[in-house]
Formats: sequence, structure tokens, C-alpha cells
Amino acid sequence: MGIKPKQSVIFFIFFALLQSTCSLANADEHEHSLALQPDLAHQRPEQHSHDHSEDTHDDAVQHQAVSLSKVQRSMAGVEVTKVYTNVYAQTYYAPAEVKANGYTSYIVSPRTESVVMNRYVVLGEKVQQGQKLVTLFSHEMAQAQADYLLAKNEWERTAKLGSETVSESERLAAKTRFNAAYGQLIALGLNDVAIQKLHSPTSDTLGQYTLVAKQAGVVLKDNFSQGQRISAGSELMLLADETTLWIDAKLSVNTKFDLERVSQAFVSVDNRDYVAQIIQQTHTIDTQTRTKVVRLSVNNESDTLHAGMFVDVRFVVTSEHKAMVIPESAVIRGGDQNWLVFVEQVDKSFLPVQVKMGPQIDDQRMVYGLPEGSRVAVKGAFFIASELAKSGFDPHNH
Repeated sequence: MGIKPKQSVIFFIFFALLQSTCSLANADEHEHSLALQPDLAHQRPEQHSHDHSEDTHDDAVQHQAVSLSKVQRSMAGVEVTKVYTNVYAQTYYAPAEVKANGYTSYIVSPRTESVVMNRYVVLGEKVQQGQKLVTLFSHEMAQAQADYLLAKNEWERTAKLGSETVSESERLAAKTRFNAAYGQLIALGLNDVAIQKLHSPTSDTLGQYTLVAKQAGVVLKDNFSQGQRISAGSELMLLADETTLWIDAKLSVNTKFDLERVSQAFVSVDNRDYVAQIIQQTHTIDTQTRTKVVRLSVNNESDTLHAGMFVDVRFVVTSEHKAMVIPESAVIRGGDQNWLVFVEQVDKSFLPVQVKMGPQIDDQRMVYGLPEGSRVAVKGAFFIASELAKSGFDPHNH
């Protein structure tokens, strides 16, 4: 059955009106949905903007780290060390003077008033034990030697006589006088060898006696001249065994550290170090220099140190508390005047990390703000900083 033209027009108009109604309904529904969620239209653009900001920050962090090739590391001498909080050593310095060991030194002096007849050694000469030093003359010594010889002869004669000729008391008296005369010579400074020489026909004139070295050493003093009269107890010579010497270090009264915490001590002279040991400290202050003396003992078997030399002493003191200490070469100033160190990352790049500076410890610096076990560039930090500057990135203003 065919459709007439008039009916076709009516059908087309009806269909167009129906489509328009559906479109309006969809638009109203969309507007109603936006009305129920007023922030939805603005939330998505903000989320997109925030995501873009995070991406930018991550890219900045990636650019902040500096990567070096093996060649660059080698040329710049970059060295990396793990750092931890631990006890540390601090060094204190003090001027000092080498002195003879008073416990191994020997003063040569007459025990009775005497006159110098002859000398056999000179100042600075090394002598051996038993070596002749000086010959003296003394009236008291002459009398003592004469008394000894008489007492010895009397004792030898009495000892040969039988008990029927000499009583026991006379024998004991003779022996006592002999022992007393012998003891007097020992008290005046003669040894057994010198006393035995008195029995020889070629012995020296009575009153002359020779002082010998009681020990091996070096003549540090010889305060006399030939022909000089020397009173009893006066110092003729000073012999010192220089295999072990004393070092008197002078510390400022403001220098305060516990000597019991000194782990090592070194004596330095002519670019050479000698290991020393603290043996005592004074409890008084020198009124002129305002210093206190710490005495050390040093081995001098090489015979390179001598009394009177001026040296430097270095005390290495272990800290009482723990701290993180790194070389000063590892710390540099950032663009905003903060202190930075470069920490090696897993990918071998270096990331600048801000730290807080503590006190200086010799050529090191106490720092705060680094995690335990951080791998810090202790050498080559300046080169790493220059490479960071080439990138045009300021690590504090990202």
C-alpha cells in the first residue's frame, strides 16, 4: 500500500520533534549531574596540574645528582668512604726540650776535698764502664791509704801467728782495723781495682786516686780545670746513658685533656717521629711561661736525639663521646652558603646533601645530618661541585 505525500510530511515532522525532545532530556540530565558535583569540573584539571608538578620535581632530583665517568673519577682523584658515628682522635701539640734521663745519669764528684791532677776525657766523649776519667790528689785520701796499708800488714802478720802467741781479742782487733781502713777507702771513692793497686810497687803516690766511669755514657758536663781545687761533693762531670732520654713538653694552662686518654704520643724533629711514653706530669705552673710540664720517655738507641735539643710533641687523645667526623676536603659551601657533602648513590652518581658543621678536629670536621653508612666523597668534592655547576642547577633552590 503506498503512502500519500501529505502523510509523509506529517510523519517526518513527528520524528524530528521526538529526536529534539531526547536531546534536551540528555542535556538536562548532564546539567543536573554537574549540579550535584560542583567541584568535579575543577578537580580533574587540578589533579593533572599536580601530577605535572611531581613529574617536574622528580626530574629536578634526577638532574641534581652528578654522574662521573671512570676517567673523570680517576683524573679528579675521587675517593669514597663510608662514614659512621664513632669515637675519634684529636691531636694536641706542645713544644718540648730533650733532657738527660735522670734515672740513668751519673754525677762524677770527689768525696773529699781534692785537687785535679789530670783529665782523660773531654766534653761530649762517649765512655765505657770502668774507663778512667780524672786523677785527683787529696790529703785525706793519702792518710786513708796509709792507714789501710798499715792495717793490712798488721792483719796479715797477726793471721800467721798461732793462738798461743796472739790472743783471740788481738786477732779480732787487727781484723777490725783492717776492715775499717778498707771501708774508708771505699767511702772515699776507690774501687777494688784501685785498692789492689796500692799493693803494687808501681802504685801511684799516696794521696793520688783516679775516678772511673761507673757506667757507659756520654760526658755532658765537665765543670773543672786541671789544678783546680774541688770541694767534696762538687760536680766534676755528668755522664748520661742516652739510650733512653726524657722529653719535657710544655703545655699551656688552657690545654685541658685527660692524660689517661692519650692513646699515642710522638716526638717530632727533622721530619722524623719517635714513639714516646708519658711517665709523669707536674702539678705546678711555671710562673714565667705559664705552662705545665708533661714528661715523656723516648727510646734513643739510634743516638739521634741529644740533651738540649728542642723538639715538638704530639699527643693523640681518644674522644670520650662518639661523633661523625669526616675530612674537611669532603665539605664545600653551597650556593646559599650552606655546607654540603656529596653522597654516592646506588647508580654511582653523587647527590649533594646539606649537613650541619660541628667543631674542627685537626684536619677533619664533625658533621651532623648524614645517615649512618653514607658513602661520602672525601676527595674530589670540588670537582664534583664544578660538574654540578656546569649543569646550571642550584641544589638549594629546586
